[in-house]
Amino acid sequence: MDLVVLDQGIDTSTPVGKMFFHILGAIAEFEHALMSERTRDGLAAARARGRTGGQKPKLGPRQVRLAREMYEETGPDGKRVHTVAQIAAEFGVTRPTTYRHLSKQSGR
Repeated sequence: MDLVVLDQGIDTSTPVGKMFFHILGAIAEFEHALMSERTRDGLAAARARGRTGGQKPKLGPRQVRLAREMYEETGPDGKRVHTVAQIAAEFGVTRPTTYRHLSKQSGR
């Protein structure tokens, strides 16, 4: 299959058109390699400054400790006083986030 661009004079059915496409492909591959290299260098520099990737945790250590205390609190009947949904609402996070932080805290 060939590509013909009438107003640009590009025709990949000719040797010159094929060479033009190969050159464009090589330039694109070169630019991609440069971007990858710059990204790796930037990440290495950030790590050297002590930065790590990813988002900051939604809950801090103190909040996780409070959430754990709320989760483990039981009433006179032996049932939990607070549900995970209530704890999540209290800290403004989702239930899965609460579960994730609680499981990290307990070492599971």
